[in-house]
Amino acid sequence: MKIDILAIGVHPDDVELSCAGTLLAHQGMGYQSAILDLTAGELGTRGSGPLRLKEAEVARKLLGIERRINLGLEDGFFDHSKENKLRIVEVVRDFQPTIVLANAVDDRHPDHGRAAKLIYDACFLAGLVKVETQNSQGEIQDRWRPKAIYHYIQDKVLLPDLVVDITGHMDKKMESIMAYRSQFFDPDSHEPDSAISGQDFLEFIKARARTYGRQIGVDYGEGYISARPPGIANLLDLI
Repeated sequence: MKIDILAIGVHPDDVELSCAGTLLAHQGMGYQSAILDLTAGELGTRGSGPLRLKEAEVARKLLGIERRINLGLEDGFFDHSKENKLRIVEVVRDFQPTIVLANAVDDRHPDHGRAAKLIYDACFLAGLVKVETQNSQGEIQDRWRPKAIYHYIQDKVLLPDLVVDITGHMDKKMESIMAYRSQFFDPDSHEPDSAISGQDFLEFIKARARTYGRQIGVDYGEGYISARPPGIANLLDLI
């Protein structure tokens, strides 16, 4: 199934926190999206891998995404191996996305930057004819390289190369984030506190969206760093 946007996150909830509004906005314009999670986030302070997978399924339904895949790589210890790159290549060739959204190139969590590099390299390899992969039916896949890779911004405050207007989608974005009940603010939880479990973290997510939105003159936005300079034919298409 060819799609327009493939959102990739190393942990379940990365996509919801960083680019769910973008997916919702583009779905509203008729574009098709899918999500690829690299790990189950099993090293998270709260919850567990199996629970995170269940929460990811709830979030998928809230976002109206038809397909979500988890590669089951080892949280915290995945490497930049040929095997891991080829597993991502297979998914990219399966979905044939025009655009890939990927983890932040630099962030507090070391998995994010490592995943950004892994995803970028896999997308390049997916376009090489001499890199052979098979789909789930054992058929040789056609090569495919996305036209653009945009790295969403996560915990660190980075200067974006572009901002997507997500005004009108902020409430649904927050609803998808809160599908991960084990991870975020819950006054009744007895699990250890983490960097993302406080109510202030949810306020930070909203405030950051307002900050990026303000930069382009809208209520809410999501920022991205582009792997290459974005190209445009008509300056009047920019806002």
